[in-house]
Amino acid sequence: MSEKVIEINSLNFSFGITRVLEDINLTVNKSDFLGIIGPNGGGKTTLFKLILGLLKPDSGKILLGGREISPHVTKVIGYVPQILSFETHFPINVRDVVLMGRLGKKGLFSKYDKNDYESVKDSLSKVNLEGYEDKHLADLSGGERQRVFIARALATDPKILLLDEPTSNIDASVEKSFYELLSKLNKNIPIIIISHDIGVISSHVNKIACLNRKLFYHDSKELTPEMLENVYHCPIDLIAHGVAHRVFADHEDKRG
Repeated sequence: MSEKVIEINSLNFSFGITRVLEDINLTVNKSDFLGIIGPNGGGKTTLFKLILGLLKPDSGKILLGGREISPHVTKVIGYVPQILSFETHFPINVRDVVLMGRLGKKGLFSKYDKNDYESVKDSLSKVNLEGYEDKHLADLSGGERQRVFIARALATDPKILLLDEPTSNIDASVEKSFYELLSKLNKNIPIIIISHDIGVISSHVNKIACLNRKLFYHDSKELTPEMLENVYHCPIDLIAHGVAHRVFADHEDKRG
């Protein structure tokens, strides 16, 4: 029987009078690599913020390991936010970035010890960046920087990883190896990833959910025309390897 990591029951959330999420129900198990797709403004990042305890739902519950979300409980969540820009002149090396992942366990003004530095080495090894500790973050490629941020999340010893558009600043040429890394990590930890790239993400995850205020989810990686039209409100052409059903729009000429 699968071990439930996250359970979301009848979740509703609004910003003012605007309903953002409506009656969300979702279970994430220990072996899941879940991709969440949907349009901009559909509530994907808001859902992550609710799981992280940064926002409070209007109603409904979020359970992590059977416990309701609280600051203590969310310490076991590894989070990689969407990186929109990066200040290349900021003087920080890889070691210091990954060490930030240890702050939640130690407190803001605590000194790092041997265990923390061992965690940095172990986390960098897991993302194939052994020996990068002293490199300046600005000297790395976009793909390498994103691996550093994943290492920072892993340094928290998380029970689950949340990644928000992690390939948005990665060249297409390294995207495949990046997803292969996530698949490797998924052998030991569940992952939820937000993405707009339906075709690419469907080749790597083992489950897909569609979110646009409401969540459409069949506990599988099957994408149906109904799911996509409910989310995007229009027919979607989808040709993707690894998707249970290939979805094609009607090619009949309807111009009369």
